[in-house]
Amino acid sequence: MSSDSGPTDRNRLDEAESPYLRQHADNPVNWQPWDEQALETAREHDAPIFLSIGYSACHWCHVMEDESFSDPETATLLNEHFVPIKVDREERPDLDAIYMSICQQVTGRGGWPLSAWLTPDGEPFYVGTYFPPEERRGMPAFGQLLEDIAGSWSDSEQREEMYNRARQWTDAIESDVGDVGQPGDVPDDEALQAAVDAAIRAADREHGGWGNGPKFPQPGRLHYLMREVARSDRDDVRSVVTETLDAMADGGLFDHVGGGFHRYCTDREWVVPHFEKMLYDNATLPRAYLAGYQLTGDERYAEVARETFAFVERELTHEDGGFFSTLDAQSVPPAGRREDADAEPEEGAYFVWIPDEVRAAVDSETAADLLCDRFGITESGNFEGKTVLTVDASIEALSESSGLEASDVERTLASAREQVFEAREERPRPARDEKVLAGWNGLMITAIAEGAIVLDDVDPDPAADALAFVREHLWDESEQRLARRYKDGDVAIDGYLEDYAFLARGALTLFEATGEVEHLAFALDLAHAIEREFWDADDGTLYFTPTSGESLVARPQELTDQSTPSSTGVAVQALLSLSAFVPHDRFETIAAGVLETHANKIEANPMQHASLVVAADRYLRGDLELTLVADEVPAEWRTTLAETYLPDRLLAWRPPGDGDLDAWLDVLGLDDVPPIWADRTERDGEATVYACRQFTCSPPQHHLRNALDWATEQA
Repeated sequence: MSSDSGPTDRNRLDEAESPYLRQHADNPVNWQPWDEQALETAREHDAPIFLSIGYSACHWCHVMEDESFSDPETATLLNEHFVPIKVDREERPDLDAIYMSICQQVTGRGGWPLSAWLTPDGEPFYVGTYFPPEERRGMPAFGQLLEDIAGSWSDSEQREEMYNRARQWTDAIESDVGDVGQPGDVPDDEALQAAVDAAIRAADREHGGWGNGPKFPQPGRLHYLMREVARSDRDDVRSVVTETLDAMADGGLFDHVGGGFHRYCTDREWVVPHFEKMLYDNATLPRAYLAGYQLTGDERYAEVARETFAFVERELTHEDGGFFSTLDAQSVPPAGRREDADAEPEEGAYFVWIPDEVRAAVDSETAADLLCDRFGITESGNFEGKTVLTVDASIEALSESSGLEASDVERTLASAREQVFEAREERPRPARDEKVLAGWNGLMITAIAEGAIVLDDVDPDPAADALAFVREHLWDESEQRLARRYKDGDVAIDGYLEDYAFLARGALTLFEATGEVEHLAFALDLAHAIEREFWDADDGTLYFTPTSGESLVARPQELTDQSTPSSTGVAVQALLSLSAFVPHDRFETIAAGVLETHANKIEANPMQHASLVVAADRYLRGDLELTLVADEVPAEWRTTLAETYLPDRLLAWRPPGDGDLDAWLDVLGLDDVPPIWADRTERDGEATVYACRQFTCSPPQHHLRNALDWATEQA
């Protein structure tokens, strides 16, 4: 039977803009995007859907494509018996959340590619992740599985069983991602303490981080641990924070040649990473290092943030502003080699080294030896005969072994790193996913804006350029709606809660960094859109999908921190801060409602709800509002803000003149001066600061340090 005799007659992914979908456009599988045409085809032909969800930098997605989706016989099975749909999880996190939920519930694990078989109405009846072409390690062969499912579907009794299972599983999805549970009181201080104590108990005190297997960065946990350090100065909490920051910065998670972080490490010791670089990791991790720098004064942490920002600006920035999504783990083969099957790039080849390659790149034998000793580059290697760079020797040890002064060792290593970087630039480069996603850009805008507050050599302009790019291409001013994805002029997909929440926080942080009121105005627009599109007053929750969005088998929420922060937690934090600038209490009411609705879940597992734990803590304690009234910002203020760890800080810049303030109110669409600015004027003709928390304010001060000392006394 020919492959065009099934419900779909061709592969439609050549019409897609997603780089991940386009990677599959040449498959013999008649892939469809997730759209009404594909779903209607399934209903019309009464055919089951095979749903495959992945992303462009996913290693096992590439493997399954090579083994199965490029195989004509497997393609024939898919084309004849199923409507095969391919989804980019980075574009459609709602679909990913729904079907990953049931995969984890049924199989006890998740991952990508996610493989799900659905009824024509989208209800799942079989799920898994990667399936090999031949039976292996308890996993069924993919082709045989397709034949078995197709045979069961054609049998009326077995199909009825599949429908019954689909209904049960759909109920389970709704209970997992859509259930609001029984509300309680807003979690109190004990929730933060429980989260801290759980994180300390679970910490890997030998190697840093959490867990005894593969190591994932957990910046959300670090943030609530650092809040506890600032309050109690507990030695055990401080140690877990610094051990984890040091492990990630010294190990293979960090790119010691080009800066930036890989996705995660495959081992307990943080040595060998999965080599893809995601924008969200390179946004969330620098914020943790900036906070760690403020808390400890360790200059290494500041340098990690600087090098990460430099990597993002160099390799993940659109020429018109905005940030791309991903660098793949694999490189693009050189021109002329694509037809050579044996020339497929090796995983991580761009990033690993052998000593001879270092010696060829570095013009000094001494410098090459120092670099190899510093980063553990050996003949045997630590990854398939080559070396992933990790910090293997201290500067002091290298100084002693080489007879050089420590400053000379550092200077020599810096020069050698530059030469190795230049040599690496000649290698085939990792493929880049050039989607610009609104939410991930919001994370990066937040990080760079925070970097500009903390480090005097970080420029906020890339963040401002990215925000301008998003506003130009993804924000509909007249409809007050946000689209999620831009790619080569094509805009698609309604924004999710994470897009609005992450961007709102980014715009607010950029206002804090620059004092430019247009950024605050955009943050408020996004907050009002969150209220309109995602808040359900009856259920007392913020849903992940907009009210006006597509109807799916469940309407998910995102309460836990995963590879990105909980969009619900970030939204609550943003709404709490932005409530200071509006004449109503609706933002605070929404924040309280969400925290009450999900109190039991937060208290039952606080470590998994890091962003919501921080949100509850901010709600109970209130922001530290610093109203800064100045035309010219005193250098002392900049220095104090840079040096001082203030996790609940809200910088409310205010122009000293009433005329300028009136102009700001016009931009914000406000008729009255919000309390955070009211009667807080410049005194004695000098820059003036007011510190307030929980409706109690300091006297006007000319020195920011004095205002912070007052706030410390009130805490």
